[in-house]
Amino acid sequence: MNMIIIGFGNVGQSLAEMLELRAPELRERYGLKVNVVAIVDRGGAALSEAGISLSEAVKAKRFRGSVSTMRGLGRPQLSALEVLEEVDGDIVIEVTSTSLETGEPGLTHIKKAISSKKHVVTTSKGALAQMLPDLIELANKNDVSLMFSGAVGGAMPILDFAKMCLRGEKVESLRGVLNGTTNYILWRMAERRIGLSQAVREAQELGYAEENVSYDLNGLDTACKLVILANWVINRRVSLKDVETRGIEELSLEEVLKAKEEGFAVRLIGSIKENLRVRPERVSLRDPLCVDSSLNAVVFTCRYSGQHVLIGRGAGGKETASAVIRDVLTIAQGFGWASSPKDVLNVNPKSVWATP
Repeated sequence: MNMIIIGFGNVGQSLAEMLELRAPELRERYGLKVNVVAIVDRGGAALSEAGISLSEAVKAKRFRGSVSTMRGLGRPQLSALEVLEEVDGDIVIEVTSTSLETGEPGLTHIKKAISSKKHVVTTSKGALAQMLPDLIELANKNDVSLMFSGAVGGAMPILDFAKMCLRGEKVESLRGVLNGTTNYILWRMAERRIGLSQAVREAQELGYAEENVSYDLNGLDTACKLVILANWVINRRVSLKDVETRGIEELSLEEVLKAKEEGFAVRLIGSIKENLRVRPERVSLRDPLCVDSSLNAVVFTCRYSGQHVLIGRGAGGKETASAVIRDVLTIAQGFGWASSPKDVLNVNPKSVWATP
C-alpha cells in the first residue's frame, strides 16, 4: 500500500514513528506493508517511489524545519495539491492543522484526494464539520473510502463504537466531555484553586494544549465533534451554525470552587438531543462524565439497551495516530491489502449453533 501523508506536525510525526515501530507487527499480524511515498508539510514535500525513511523524515522536520530538506527527496515549496496530482498513492492521510470555521486547507485536500480516486483517512474536524455529508457522497461516487475516527475522541473508538457496536440500536441522545484540554483546565482549577489563565499555561507546558487554545476555550472544537457525531451516528444533517455554543472563557474560579463545595464539578459538555449544545455544566461527582485530567467521556442513550459509556484519552499525537492506523487497517482489509488478525480465533457460526 502506497501512502501519502499531508501534514507533518504532532500527529503526522507520531504516525510516522508508529508506522516504523509497528512495521513488523502490521506485516506479521495483518499482512500489511505500508510504503510512504510522499510527505508534505508547510515547507514543501519529500517524494520517493521506493519509500521514504520515516525516521529520517522526522529528523528532517524536527532539526531542519521541513521534510523538503531531505537530501535527494526534498521538493521545497511543492504543495499538497501538486503532490496529489503528481504522486501515485493508494491512501492519503490528511492531518494538517485546519481552520474549524472554514475547514481549510484540509477540506480542499480531502476533496482533491477523493476526486483523484484515493482513499482518505483524516483528523480534520473543521472539514468534516463543514461538509461531511457531501464528502461521503463524493467518496461513494468515486468508489473510495473516507474514514475519520481520529477526529472525535482521538484514540477512543467513539465513532466505531456507535456505528458498529450499537448496530441495530437507535441512539436517541448523547452527552460527552469531548475536549481533553478544557477538561484538564477545569480539573486543575478545582484541584489547585488556580485561575483560568494559570491553568491554561500549565496545560500548554505539559503538552495538553496548543499555543493557541481559542478553539478549545470557546467550545468550537467540541461543537465540531458534535456535528460529526450528529451526522454520522444519529443521521441528522447539521452544521456548525446549528450548535448552540458557549465555552469556558468567562468561567471564574469562584464558580468552579462553589460547585466543588456543593458536591459538583464543572465540565464542558457537548450534548445532542432535541438540539445540539455546548456549554459548561455542573455534573455530579458520581456522573460518568466527571472525568479527571485530560480524559474524555461519552454517554450514549439508546432506545432499547439504555446507556453506554466510553471513557479514555481523547487527545495527543500518539493517541490520534493510533486511530489513524485503525482506519488504515479497516480500509486495507476491505480492499485486500491486509488480512484479519492472525492471532484471533475465528469461529464458524454454524459450529456454534449446530446440535449433535
